[in-house]
Amino acid sequence: MIWVKQKDNVHVYVESEDSTCREISDFFTFEVPGAKFMPSYRNRYWDGKIRLFNVNKRELYIGLIPHLIKFAKQLEYKIQIDIDPIGEKFSHAEVTEFSNVLKLHSDKKPLQIRDYQKDAIHEAVNTGRTLLLSPTASGKSLIIYNLVRYHHALGRKQLIVVPTTSLVEQMYGDFRDYSTHNGFKVAKHCHRIYGGKEKSNAADVVISTWQSIYKFPQEWFNQFDVVYGDEAHLFKAKSLMTLMDKCKNARFRIGTTGTLDGTKTHRLVLEGVFGPVFKVTSTKKLMDDKQLAELKIVCMLVGYEDEQRKFVSKMNYQEEMDFLVSNQKRNDILAQLAVSQRGNTLVLYQYVEKHGEPLFKQIDSMTDKKVYFVHGGTETDQREQIRALTEKSDNTIIVASYGTFSTGINIKKLNNIVFASPSKSRIRILQSLGRGLRKSELKTKCNLFDIGDDLSWKEKKNYTLNHVLERIKMYNEEKFNYKVVRMNINGTT
Repeated sequence: MIWVKQKDNVHVYVESEDSTCREISDFFTFEVPGAKFMPSYRNRYWDGKIRLFNVNKRELYIGLIPHLIKFAKQLEYKIQIDIDPIGEKFSHAEVTEFSNVLKLHSDKKPLQIRDYQKDAIHEAVNTGRTLLLSPTASGKSLIIYNLVRYHHALGRKQLIVVPTTSLVEQMYGDFRDYSTHNGFKVAKHCHRIYGGKEKSNAADVVISTWQSIYKFPQEWFNQFDVVYGDEAHLFKAKSLMTLMDKCKNARFRIGTTGTLDGTKTHRLVLEGVFGPVFKVTSTKKLMDDKQLAELKIVCMLVGYEDEQRKFVSKMNYQEEMDFLVSNQKRNDILAQLAVSQRGNTLVLYQYVEKHGEPLFKQIDSMTDKKVYFVHGGTETDQREQIRALTEKSDNTIIVASYGTFSTGINIKKLNNIVFASPSKSRIRILQSLGRGLRKSELKTKCNLFDIGDDLSWKEKKNYTLNHVLERIKMYNEEKFNYKVVRMNINGTT
């Protein structure tokens, strides 16, 4: 027999025989992907595992109760659950009526929420805890705004946590945009915390990066009734759990993400602190419904000469990456590709000094177009200026790191994306291509140029070739429109 009782708004107590608790602990213990490369693992401070059930305290995250029920069913254990109801009844009709009362606008034009956004709002209110899985450009900020206004009307204090300062400003700006015709004073009711911003404020809604509030005392978190985690996939697992543990009085917990990395560990961590995944919609459906720009993917597979293939075959992963990003002929292809495109173009790279900076200088020297260079050291205000200027342009090139522009920077007038550096991260790829999916009055299509490198030698495939094959597999899974074009390092197809 397994008894489940509520401890607080974060954890439940799980009581059973010691042997059963050890089985539960094993069930909720996972190897962290890539742990063996982390310093704490190498230095033997950590075994590379994450444990979502504390066997000593008998504590489990509330969001994992559905998985505990599955565990009990599999092993034919009886389970008794005694927890307080979380969500509230809010019908689909009431969601529509409430949204209409808000008189939503964007760019000073009337805005109607879509059916899938209503479904997400309904799910978040009725369950109280959920992880909303909704792709880039599906309007997550609008969903959050409706939820914020719902809970604000009921007098609840709310905390919105995002991974970057750019997203703080973007969320704040979106709220102002939506509020232009309904009298909601964003400057009065919403407060931003990051960097040098004032820490204390009487505002009802706080928008902050998790890094800015991570070390705040427990008392500060006690004031919040509702907590949101936007772009939740970008939070470090330990930091996210620590932060959410502090929000002990937050009965409502809503996470949003555009994608999951495909690992069970990642999903269960997020479900534990927020609640079960609710799939709002998909990129393919939004494109089919003409709500997103049509995406055309060209996988440019670059072939190399035998001498180079043999040379690279003896390299480890990092050495191969260094070889590719410093290869002048490869950079010539990238630069020529960027300057030859019509419309605004985003070139994404991984290493600032090794690749981004020389690539930017090369592109800038080849064209009269305006070329911007963005990296982690670029101030938030400057990034926003670049984004705003690009929206007013038809022929701008932005050379930006994956970390700064793959998430949260929205440019409607983005026509082309170039993956200049190899990447195997599913989250990074989906988030990056999402930068180009927003439609505008003059833009209905977006081109993605995915650069792959074939340096295979005899029977051995090189690391980055395997990565591009994984990306192609993902494009198939997502049912994206793509084609593969082979060319050699000298630039001929």
